[in-house]
Amino acid sequence: MSAPRSRPLALLVLATGALMTILDGSIVTVAMPAIQRDLRFSPTGLSWVVNAYLIAFGSLLLLAGRLGDLVGRRALFLAGTGLFTAASVLAGVAGSPAVLVAARFLQGVGSAAATAVSLGILVTLFPDAGARGRAIAVFSFTGAAGAAIGQVAGGLLTDAFGWHWIFLINLPIGVATVALGVRALPTDRGLGLAAGADVLGALLVTAGLVLGIYAVVTVERYGATSAHTLGLGGLAVALLAGFVLRQATARRPLMPLRILRSRGVAVANLVQVLTVAATFAFQVLVTLYLQQVLGYDATRTGLALLPAAVTIGAVSLGASARLNARFGERAVLLAGLVLLVALFALLVRVPVDGDYRTDVLPVMLLAAGFGLVLPALTTLGMSAARAEDAGLASGLFNTTQQIGMALGVAVLSTLAAARTADRIAAGDAAAPALTSGFHLAFAVGAGLVAVAAVIAYAMLRPRPTADPARPENTEVLAA
Repeated sequence: MSAPRSRPLALLVLATGALMTILDGSIVTVAMPAIQRDLRFSPTGLSWVVNAYLIAFGSLLLLAGRLGDLVGRRALFLAGTGLFTAASVLAGVAGSPAVLVAARFLQGVGSAAATAVSLGILVTLFPDAGARGRAIAVFSFTGAAGAAIGQVAGGLLTDAFGWHWIFLINLPIGVATVALGVRALPTDRGLGLAAGADVLGALLVTAGLVLGIYAVVTVERYGATSAHTLGLGGLAVALLAGFVLRQATARRPLMPLRILRSRGVAVANLVQVLTVAATFAFQVLVTLYLQQVLGYDATRTGLALLPAAVTIGAVSLGASARLNARFGERAVLLAGLVLLVALFALLVRVPVDGDYRTDVLPVMLLAAGFGLVLPALTTLGMSAARAEDAGLASGLFNTTQQIGMALGVAVLSTLAAARTADRIAAGDAAAPALTSGFHLAFAVGAGLVAVAAVIAYAMLRPRPTADPARPENTEVLAA
């Protein structure tokens, strides 16, 4: 891989590409009512504006990450960003539900290609540990705070110009990202398709992830214990198990299993699934609480969530890299998880007639925990990546993030809806019943983060380095 002309400019390109993708997800949720009215979506069909994107994005990340290693990560990032931009224009001019859903699927494909290799490019751009830590902090900020920023932007764009512009705004951003990427991103040849041409493995992992994510995103419609959900879920597990067995025996595996031998990588991905499941559901459910219980409109909801984005940004950009260097990723990760448990504990107590300043704002400030957790997890998740496997490690890390998001929303939303239905059947009014449902979901979210903290504490054991005179390196992760 050739040296880039400007590492800061290359980091800006990667962060902008990630931000554009993340903003798109949260912007769409705010504009859904307007899209439904304008294009006359059925209630069931409307969910596919989100589901089509999630299925394409989540199922292709791992494959795209490995393809980046094989054909060149720079080429795949630029192609993915270009496809995402073109699909955004198609979505913005869509005049029918079918066209919009197809455009959203293409957006997911483009996002998977660009996102899967971003971290792989980043870790090769910044070989020095200190510079890499600061770069990961910037990149993590786009992921942690982008969703909240998207809700503000979505509300403003939809109210001021119409829902079409939540997609069309990606055109100038995408064109600028590709143009700067051509100039700033380092060129790389890739290993060649022959180095990982495992067609059967690619089919197994892609089919398994497609079926698994489809089963998860439709669980609210069919039920968690339905034959549809259990059947597809079981088939997905079988396909993914077959993929793992294939990788253990294939001469040229798509995903060399050596990447999972690092305890840091394996634990980081497991902890991420649990943590993201809780925190992404937190964003969705708090939005519903603000709108359905407290009566906020789209713009006011976005502004109410903005302190979380500001807090996460301040911690990610201002402190996380220094704290990781001084105390180690394990200690910083545990501190962030403790803050997130406290966040969910406060949410379990939100009242029906909640006041923003006393009941919601403290929760937004405790979101600082995610500003500590995500950079630490990212560093751990990429810790064992060789130069030839950086795209794969990046794709794996992003895949577990998407699995966590899909599982969290499906499971916690289903629990909240079931509790709400029970309370209404028992005679409660809508607002108290909804609040009771949210309380249950938030309690489960606290449990998920607590389990993640226990796993991190038990499995990421510290050990002293050979140079005890340097206090910033007094512990490293056990391999």
